Amino acid sequence: MPTLHPLTLLLTQNERQRDAALAEHLRALAASRTAAAQADQLRTYRREYELRWHAQFSVEGQIGLVHCYHGFMQRLTQAVEHQAHIEDQAALHVKRALAAVSAAELRCASVRKLIERRTQEQRVAAERRDQKQSDEFAARAAWNRRSANGQPGLA
Repeated sequence: MPTLHPLTLLLTQNERQRDAALAEHLRALAASRTAAAQADQLRTYRREYELRWHAQFSVEGQIGLVHCYHGFMQRLTQAVEHQAHIEDQAALHVKRALAAVSAAELRCASVRKLIERRTQEQRVAAERRDQKQSDEFAARAAWNRRSANGQPGLA
């Protein structure tokens, strides 16, 4: 009768890999949330900055101050775009990590199903073996009774 030990070891290894993939997914989610929060903060700051300086320029506008404002807004816009790129990359990492978790779960489920099938096959084989032994014992007992009663055996 084949042993299930190799399959159990394979399942344990696959579960470890799944757990590692799940941990990576959780790290990726946390990083994605952080990147999104930073991007939101930058966008909010840029809006507030624009509103504050727009009000300032409606009152008085010195050309040097306007140039400073535009230069800073340009750098701030670049920072927002850069953070949006980081946010997109983090979201992609989350998607890939989730796919890895799903693949690992599928491998674990496949091995579990194989273990169940092999266990069932072993159970059925054991039941057939027990039934065969029972039938042979009953046939011998019947043969012995016939022999003891002086009846001829089966031809």
